[in-house]
Amino acid sequence: MAVDPARTFTPIRIALLTVSDTRDLASDTSGALLAERVTAAGHTLAARVIVKDDTGLIVDQLRQWIDHGLADAIITTGGTGLTGRDVTPEALDQLRIETSGKDIPGFGELFRWVSYQSIGTSTVQSRACAVLAGGVYVFALPGSNGAVKDGWDKILAEQLDSRNRPCNFVELMPRLRET
Repeated sequence: MAVDPARTFTPIRIALLTVSDTRDLASDTSGALLAERVTAAGHTLAARVIVKDDTGLIVDQLRQWIDHGLADAIITTGGTGLTGRDVTPEALDQLRIETSGKDIPGFGELFRWVSYQSIGTSTVQSRACAVLAGGVYVFALPGSNGAVKDGWDKILAEQLDSRNRPCNFVELMPRLRET
């Protein structure tokens, strides 16, 4: 990370959504890892919720946070694989369409490149993705602890740090709702 010491750190509000049919707060280790990293970086943990692998439930929770202005960014973990119950990318796509948002293809591309360094060709099974919806960044990470570490430590920690150069997601926030 190229941190510019002349720039001031701007904490943002980050909500975390774990998508799982089997996890609860006690067994959600990837959500806990992410929550620890978000707060250790100096950001505000705006909310942390677990929902079932259901497109409607995922979209409803994300819309609630977006519509109420709860978060500047949302990170989901889980539901990005290839099985029938993995529907997080479809939920983000639906949310993007409903909000006239934008796809952020570089996030998924970079995630798979980073992940390749950790797990090799198995990364092709990941459908990690990101969208801009209602002026809020929404990033979807796989549900494993390793994927959360790769996604946060090697991408999001830098891009959600206002001091990161040459550019970062935070500096764009004031302009995200422009028409």
